Formats: sequence, structure tokens, C-alpha cells
Amino acid sequence: MIKLDVIKSDVSSARYLGVQIKAPRLQECARREMPPSFDHLSDALRRAALGDKLAFDQLYLATRVKLYGIILRILKRRDHADEVLQDVYIKIWRSAGSFDPSRASPIAWMAVIARNHALDELKRKPMLSIEDFPEILEIADGKTPHDDLDARQDSGRLLRALEHLDPKQRTSLMLAYFHGLTREEIAQKLDVPASTVKTWIRRGLDQLKERLG
Repeated sequence: MIKLDVIKSDVSSARYLGVQIKAPRLQECARREMPPSFDHLSDALRRAALGDKLAFDQLYLATRVKLYGIILRILKRRDHADEVLQDVYIKIWRSAGSFDPSRASPIAWMAVIARNHALDELKRKPMLSIEDFPEILEIADGKTPHDDLDARQDSGRLLRALEHLDPKQRTSLMLAYFHGLTREEIAQKLDVPASTVKTWIRRGLDQLKERLG
């Protein structure tokens, strides 16, 4: 039995099996590198399943940008994404022995784990308030004071319009347009039929158009 050694020093990083699990820097996310090969990742998973910490380190370094991108696309909040990234690699370590290269590629297998953990995080932390969607509250930097004023006025109008929506319509719109979730994923999170989500989004958009038009 492999003893799991997890020491969380802060929200954004963890010491796990000698590997510091930490959110990639923006420069790393923007960098385009040749993805590791199927054989390389498969071998790393196989060795990690046998308790090879070096293989796990290599696996983490080769896939962290990809998996963090998946998590951040769903959660949008870096503080939440940082926490989930830790849990994802702990899950990968514990489940490495169940990976079957004949059924899926290594990166696809790990991406499913990352996506499922991110969706579970959404369920655990309902985001029904505008404050939970910092993208809406961000004001774009204008090139001139006049541009900045226009941006602030537009943002204020959007915030006021969103506040007047039914909470379920507002949440559905935010999850769809700011978190990039599909109707089916929103339905799973809110525990309603996908057709209901479709109706909420359509009615919410109609009301926004009326208030902003």
C-alpha cells in the first residue's frame, strides 16, 4: 500500500509525493509546446501505478497546463481551480492502475477526471450571486478616460439588468456564457431537465434585450 503524503501549505499549492502541485503561470498557459506522445504518457501512468514518484512528477509537468485549462474554463475562478487541480492529481495517482490504453488516450482519461472534478466543485459551491462571477465585475481598461467611462457605464447597466432577472434565469445565463457550460451540464448542476434550462436561457436573454435595448 502506497502511503499518500499530502501537505497543503496554502490554497494554491500542495506538496504531494515530492511533487509541488501548483497552478501554471500565465506564461506557461500561453506557451504552445509539442504535446507528449501517447506512449510517453501511457508509460508514465503505468510507472506511477507502481509507485514511481519520478514518473508521477513527469506526468504532472507534461499535463498540468492542459488540465488546468480544462478546470479553469469550467470554474473561471483561479482560487477554485487551484484547489481542484490538487485533487485531480491526487485522483490520478490513486487511479493510475485503472488506466486502460486500449479504451482511451492518457490525456483524454486525465481530462475526464479534471472535468468531473470541476463539475463536482460547481455542485458543491452553488454560484447564484453575481459576485461569484468576477468576469462580469471586471472593467476593461480604456485607452482614454472617455473609453473607461463608457465601459463602466455599460458594465453597470449589465449588472442592473442581470439583478432584475429571475435567479434561475440569471444563473443559467452566467453558467452558459461566462463558464461555457452546455445546457446538459447546467441541467445536471441545477438538477432540472435540459429543456427547462433552454427555456430559462431564452427568457433571460429576451429580458436582457428589453432592458438593454
